[in-house]
Amino acid sequence: MRHPAPRAALLAGLLIVLALPMAAAETHPFNAQDLIGMARLSDPQISPDGSMVAYVLRTTDLDADRGRTDLWMVPVAGGTPRRLTTDPAGDHSPRWSPDGESLFFLSSRSGSSQVWRLPLAGGESRQVTDLPLDVTGFVLSPDGTRLAVTLEVFPDCETIQCTVDKLKAEETSKTNARLYDQLFVRHWDTWKDGRLSALFVVPSSDLEPGAEAAEPVAVTQGLGGDVPSKPFGGTEEIAWTRNGEGLVFTARVARAEEPWSTDFDLWLAPADREAGSATPVKLTTENRAWDTQPVFSPDGKTLAYLAMARPTFEADRFRIVLMPWGESGPAGPPKVLTEAWDRSVGALVWAPDGKTLYVTAGNIGNVALFAVSPETGEARELVGEGHVRSPQVSEETIVFGRDTLSSPVDLWSIAVAGGEPVRITEVNAERLAGIGFGEYEQISFPGWNDETVYGYLVKPVGFDPVKRYPIAFLIHGGPQGSFGNDFHYRWNPQVYAGAGYAAVMIDFHGSTGYGQAFTDSISGDWGGKPLVDLQKGLAAAVERYPFLDGERVCALGASYGGYMINWIAGNWPDRFDCLVNHDGVFDVRSMYFSTEELWFPEWEFGGPYWKAKELSEKFNPVNYVEQWKTPMLVVHGALDYRVPETQGLGAFTALQRQGIPSRFLHFPEENHWVLSPANSQLWHDTVLDWLGRWLAP
Repeated sequence: MRHPAPRAALLAGLLIVLALPMAAAETHPFNAQDLIGMARLSDPQISPDGSMVAYVLRTTDLDADRGRTDLWMVPVAGGTPRRLTTDPAGDHSPRWSPDGESLFFLSSRSGSSQVWRLPLAGGESRQVTDLPLDVTGFVLSPDGTRLAVTLEVFPDCETIQCTVDKLKAEETSKTNARLYDQLFVRHWDTWKDGRLSALFVVPSSDLEPGAEAAEPVAVTQGLGGDVPSKPFGGTEEIAWTRNGEGLVFTARVARAEEPWSTDFDLWLAPADREAGSATPVKLTTENRAWDTQPVFSPDGKTLAYLAMARPTFEADRFRIVLMPWGESGPAGPPKVLTEAWDRSVGALVWAPDGKTLYVTAGNIGNVALFAVSPETGEARELVGEGHVRSPQVSEETIVFGRDTLSSPVDLWSIAVAGGEPVRITEVNAERLAGIGFGEYEQISFPGWNDETVYGYLVKPVGFDPVKRYPIAFLIHGGPQGSFGNDFHYRWNPQVYAGAGYAAVMIDFHGSTGYGQAFTDSISGDWGGKPLVDLQKGLAAAVERYPFLDGERVCALGASYGGYMINWIAGNWPDRFDCLVNHDGVFDVRSMYFSTEELWFPEWEFGGPYWKAKELSEKFNPVNYVEQWKTPMLVVHGALDYRVPETQGLGAFTALQRQGIPSRFLHFPEENHWVLSPANSQLWHDTVLDWLGRWLAP
């Protein structure tokens, strides 16, 4: 279901937002090939002097059926981007040296994932680390002389070589069986093999050419938790202290209770070799809920981080917390800064002068950029429209990624003093030149209990107001998520608009970006308020827009959206011409006993299944299969351990046994998402073929 990456949802304002003007007559409607072929910009990093920004650009290699990543750089003031790397192995995670003269980055060009360094004045990249295990992430020390790196190691190993030897022994063993004593057995899309992600420090001598490598310092030895957290944590969960003597990081040390705990804490450990074996100290002992994303102020005297308040609830609101910091650790109790602000914070970064925190947060159908006062907690919106990503700040400028329903991510900037955003890059200019997009607008209507509910409508490409168009009714997952104003690479409504459908998306009760009470309202009511919102939202759209053909509608959803498709099949069975269920929950009971992150169903339904049978069965789609009659396409990935593939197989069995027209699309090598280019194309072709079969005039 919903993954715990801290992702904000959406923008303030009820204004209608129109898409980019459609290009000239020679354009073609946006399609799945266009979606797959778009270049994807990510991970912008502003230079120490604020003049340049490095970023990652992913392009699609159709022959190899994968994405390829390279490093690029462009002036913050705008100009021609400069490509920095061309190795086919892929390069990513650029980080500036403190002097701005080079970039550290991760690359697998040597045969394993290691840290490399690229001098920007000229010359070839040089490999910095040569460890016998893959480096999965790194954070450069403030003075640029050391690296904190993360590696997958066996916790009972005192050396990295010990892990290497164990892995080799497993490869040569005649059996591949594993014996488990506790959960997790598997997580997201991976079976657990006993290793943990651990934090190490590479000594400064290793960063110099020709230096003899020393054994990295084990910072989290014996801790018993993954650093960074799994499955979606990254280096945003790790921070050096400003004096470089310690590392603050996020870890959940819950032992056997890990699958039903969201007690992620901040920990402090020394980074020097002599103290490398010292036990990390927990900093957030009073909070049993989620603490994460530590960021030190420029003067090193304040640690800012994000924290939830309710244990075992992954969709609680992330508040900003400030902790005074001394020479060697906390200098006072933490203070919640944004308790009065009813938004959940995503990205978090300090201004160079320490007088402002810049954050992203979901806000009414967009992910906006805000400036937050560290003195008062007051939030001021800087950029509202679209989805703002990964803000970076210099003394004069904020640089960020930004996308909308009709535009992939590009780099934008805005002055710290305020003003209008300025586009820096147009990485897909040539690709977009020949594409027509559907116009879109935000809608609202009285939903459950007459409370205001929002959504988006995307018109078909080449819209003709005298025609009537069939509807693709898209239902988001999570359930604490949103179909907002962003350019999605798996559920992009423009694909349906390009195929001649009007796309309607409703942010029902439970969606993010509308206040925590709105998000909370779905817990314990999966089939209640959200279904009412979907019913009222579709009716309101059909009534408001004469071009919508309410007699030709297909509903589509994944994860919780797939659950809702199964729920609709039995509780709103006469409304739709067809249904598409991707990785959806079919049987709440069997789902509980086969999923991995148990805190999710236990919060949503009020406890373990045997203590929450009544509510679990009240909203269990399997109890209503005798009402099913609508044709359904079922899609599932075999590596989906969040919603196991037997959920999709169960739904298909119920359909087939009752003689209901149905198909089952199975991906043996995909997880909860469809990621490979070839499989993505097949997914879209199959889904659009299904819609065409049932919605044709």
